[in-house]
Amino acid sequence: MEIKENEVYTHEEAQILLKLSASTVTRMIKKGLIRSAKVGKQYRIMGKELLRVLSPALEDKVGKVYNKARQWAHKDGD
Repeated sequence: MEIKENEVYTHEEAQILLKLSASTVTRMIKKGLIRSAKVGKQYRIMGKELLRVLSPALEDKVGKVYNKARQWAHKDGD
């Protein structure tokens, strides 16, 4: 499936395209790693934003946020 730069995608479509879980996509949106617009109770994400997320320059930032969230989750579980 090809990501089209000027296409608008739903949260679910972004999840499929990025091959991530729903909670990970939501977390990335709330942390500002994926810019989106909220329409009613649903998120809308531009294709160019998904392409930006896939760029190697953002990969390190995403990894750091993900690892921080994992550490936080495990700390509360102790």
